[in-house]
Amino acid sequence: MQPIHSIQVLRALAAFMVAIHHVQPDAAVVAARAGLSFTRSDLLPWMAGVDIFFVVSGFIMVHASQDLFGRDGASSLFLKRRLARIVPLYWAMTTLFLLVGLAVPAVLNSGVPNLQQILGSYLFWPVVSTQGFVQPVYSLGWTLNYEMLFYVLFAAGLMLPRRWTLPAITLVLALLVSAESLKGPLSLPFGFWGQPIVLEFAAGMGIAVLRQKGLRLHGALRIAIAMAGAALLVAAAHIPGTDGPWSSVLWRGGAAVLLMLAAGCGREGIVPLPPVKALAAVGDASYALYLVHPFVIRGVREVVLRLGLHSPALYIALALVGSVIAALLLYRFFEKPATRLARRWLGG
Repeated sequence: MQPIHSIQVLRALAAFMVAIHHVQPDAAVVAARAGLSFTRSDLLPWMAGVDIFFVVSGFIMVHASQDLFGRDGASSLFLKRRLARIVPLYWAMTTLFLLVGLAVPAVLNSGVPNLQQILGSYLFWPVVSTQGFVQPVYSLGWTLNYEMLFYVLFAAGLMLPRRWTLPAITLVLALLVSAESLKGPLSLPFGFWGQPIVLEFAAGMGIAVLRQKGLRLHGALRIAIAMAGAALLVAAAHIPGTDGPWSSVLWRGGAAVLLMLAAGCGREGIVPLPPVKALAAVGDASYALYLVHPFVIRGVREVVLRLGLHSPALYIALALVGSVIAALLLYRFFEKPATRLARRWLGG
């Protein structure tokens, strides 16, 4: 199935937003070394990139799995495809993180993990980290713990008759969230799985259903919906109280839904402009960008400090450009070959 360029652009935007969030504390360190002040940018709630990823993920699982609904062995085949896509790069980045932590502990902002924390990280199982948060050893993997929950539920849903698959998945997500909200805090892993953010997967699935039923947005309406999503993101960054579990889903998740609606329900057959193709290429590598950017950000920080380049603006530019370049290379020379190899090995 051919990728939808506008969705790939949205994925690139989401990964880049997360990178902007993470580069700013290091920029403050660079500025402090030179005795300069640094004011972080809160133009957008940068971590809303995660909300966009979750809505996009819900959409893509339905859109890309149309050939699996009602098919014998669909559940197993779906899981094999997702494991081949997600596991190799994440395990590689987790292993790299552990090796860096052993070699240069001062570079990392975390303690030494125990065996349970390490195993939980590789198995996508929610565990409490050395810092007291429910996150894996490589902290960015907290989002993948949610993704893996969604994949398992989706695979289970594929065992049902086609008309029941998506309602059943949505019901389970709603029950998890309701149990945590009404009876919580629940013990792990249910307290983690029951956070309202998982409802964004269901929202993405709903948009995919609308597309399948023929919904297409044209011209001014599509632009208006995209602008409304962007405006909601800006508002979420400046209105107090929008960062709670439910309020963030309302504001940031709502913005992600509008952006996904505009990206996923546009007209087909339009030849994308070169800038769109370029951004879509970054979108193809968005998973690599999400996972590799902390290494680049910290590495570039150490380089510019040793070279005496204490301009935070220069540092941010170098770190972000370096992250994109590293992601494109990682996608081309590791992620794609590793995914193909894993699919052959798993038979998916």
